[in-house]
Amino acid sequence: MHADETEDEDAAPGLRKIIHVDMDAFFASVEQRDDPDLRGKPVAVGGATGRGVVAAASYEARKFGVRSAMPSLRAQQLCPGLIFRKPRFDVYREVSQQIRAIFRDYTPHVEPLSLDEAYLDVTEDLKGIGSATRIAELIRQRIRKETGLTASAGVSYNKFLAKLASDQNKPDGICVIRPGQGAGFVAGLPVRRFHGVGPRGAEKMARLGIETGADLREKDIAFLKANFGSFADYLYRAARGIDLRPVRANRPRKSLGGERTFMGDISAGHALHETLDRIADIVWGRIEEAEARGRTVTLKLRFTDFRIVTRARSLPHFVSGKAEFVKLGHDLLDEMLPLPLPARLMGLTLSALEGEDAEKPQKDMAQLSLL
Repeated sequence: MHADETEDEDAAPGLRKIIHVDMDAFFASVEQRDDPDLRGKPVAVGGATGRGVVAAASYEARKFGVRSAMPSLRAQQLCPGLIFRKPRFDVYREVSQQIRAIFRDYTPHVEPLSLDEAYLDVTEDLKGIGSATRIAELIRQRIRKETGLTASAGVSYNKFLAKLASDQNKPDGICVIRPGQGAGFVAGLPVRRFHGVGPRGAEKMARLGIETGADLREKDIAFLKANFGSFADYLYRAARGIDLRPVRANRPRKSLGGERTFMGDISAGHALHETLDRIADIVWGRIEEAEARGRTVTLKLRFTDFRIVTRARSLPHFVSGKAEFVKLGHDLLDEMLPLPLPARLMGLTLSALEGEDAEKPQKDMAQLSLL
């Protein structure tokens, strides 16, 4: 399902027209753009030594298995010629502002997810173009012309499908999922493509006979709740391509964080602390990107039975820096040890952000790229 298909994606009345735009290897691509010597070479943005973590990897590096959230030492083992560059968040923010200005030429309904991706609702676009596919193509052309970078886009009638579509033809591609095609598109996908389903979750599903969206759709809600707890409602809707969330322009960010699903379940304290260090490194980078300050640190664990437990600590002052943020995370983890069951996922957030209501934090968790 590509943009050159002739069927009008806007033919069904009453449906939204949603675009998800995702920059291709954003941080690494900016580094390659600004330093011609890096073009065509494997590049990683992040710390190269000690407990450094890859924040982004070029497509040349990804061919070797290098991924974001990967320990830098592991990345260097996979790709001995890997070139590291320190993050330049001021530059990334500036380019992101350029891109968002392009979005707002077409619609005021823009919901940024991070510096490099956003949802756009173009049901009623400012230029009267009428076709979401055409708007997505125009936006991608302008991004290339005005920033020298490439973007991929997904076009559909809800956010879940648009985000799946934007990843379908990366890099520098577009995919359109038209009304009536959502359930069929999802049916052919491996469940690992669903946001929030990590390697261990996919393994559990495989043991239950669930490997694709079609397999998942065959399971009723009672079965899903018995096996996946509170995650069941999301899985039930996802298998049917259903997502009723609106695009929320100017959505106030109530928290910044990230979570990681493990390749193998973890119960040992030292392994959990090492994993927490890597997650904190990535999350603090996001906090620096946003120039955010907050007072509450929350640690989240999902156990092998899919039960979720969180612990939080609030300070009377803003967290002073990365060292205090990391220490609070480790203190919260120590309070939870020993674990009643091995953990399959860990998350860390900073909330009660400056200018927001500290009593009602809303999690804005990003799923880290997984190993």
